[in-house]
Amino acid sequence: MASDQPDGATPAVTDIPGFWAVVPAGGAGTRLWPLSRSGSPKFLHDLTGSGRTLLEETHDRLAPIVGDRFMVVTGAAHLEAVRGQLAALADDVVLAEPSARDSMAAIGLAAAVLERRGAEVMGSFAADHVIADPERFRSAVAAAVAAARDGWLVTIGIEPTFPSSAFGYIHQGAVLDGHPDARAVVEFVEKPSVPVAEEYVASGNYRWNAGMFVVCPTVLLDLLAEQDPGFAATLRAIAAAPERLPELWQKLPKIAIDHAIAEPAAAAGKVATVPGGFGWDDIGDFDSLATLLGDQEECVVLGASDQVQTAGVTGLVVPGSGRMVAVIGLDDVVVVDTPDALLVTTRERAQDVKAIVAALKEQGRADLT
Repeated sequence: MASDQPDGATPAVTDIPGFWAVVPAGGAGTRLWPLSRSGSPKFLHDLTGSGRTLLEETHDRLAPIVGDRFMVVTGAAHLEAVRGQLAALADDVVLAEPSARDSMAAIGLAAAVLERRGAEVMGSFAADHVIADPERFRSAVAAAVAAARDGWLVTIGIEPTFPSSAFGYIHQGAVLDGHPDARAVVEFVEKPSVPVAEEYVASGNYRWNAGMFVVCPTVLLDLLAEQDPGFAATLRAIAAAPERLPELWQKLPKIAIDHAIAEPAAAAGKVATVPGGFGWDDIGDFDSLATLLGDQEECVVLGASDQVQTAGVTGLVVPGSGRMVAVIGLDDVVVVDTPDALLVTTRERAQDVKAIVAALKEQGRADLT
């Protein structure tokens, strides 16, 4: 049968039976302050100018392959906002953490609940990532699900576009038997120096670690039990008796899924990766947001453009207070105006914004953080 896809196009991936999407929606996005704060983190904002928040965009790109098999794990403070943005979701697929205990607890809780519901495979995808090509993304997820059904913990490795020292890396090994689109993971590597990152990218054997994991719920919990039996048992106890969540949650360790299971499982030869070349950004700071929205030769405005006047300016301006923002003769500037805080910095110093948040917390300014 002749294909109706244009030459080089990725075939559409439709519903993947038995597959659930899990979306951990947490964190404060401190490098995007004052736009993103603990009470209104970046996943609740439209940062792409699409008219959809990052959380809504995450749901939109996963819906074709999961339908209503979509679960969100978020903080209790964000529960109502999440339900408001994803109003079609049933109450029992939006789980609220009593407190932040890092990604292993959040993803593990979802795995324990889904295990009891008989879910075959789950995939964990952050609520605040931007994907340029959703169809290629879904194709990579389908390949990861196929490998996960054979018992692998699968991560989707992002094709690096430059030698970044801001991301961890996945060292790819041999092609997986029976899964031509997947490769064994040799190891996970912490954020390297730029010279080391240059070597990684030049070799072609490394991918960025974006924290996307696809796995059978029971496999995930059993891998956790190998490292910390009590952790896995407590998660399963919460799933069996949800009313015990407030009591048991505080006993869970604060640890990322990478350190809790991915790294030791890779050392044991139990992790695979599917390369992802679909265009990815985690919008880690205002510099990356400016790059996503425009280029170095212009001033990008995110929001109401009639509230901004510029002359001879490059960089990013985000109006949000309702007042006029005027910027003249500055290069690579970042101006973020909100009703109660104004940030002015440069794209080069965008990573330092988190220091302002830390200082405000030390001063007890919870109203601003």
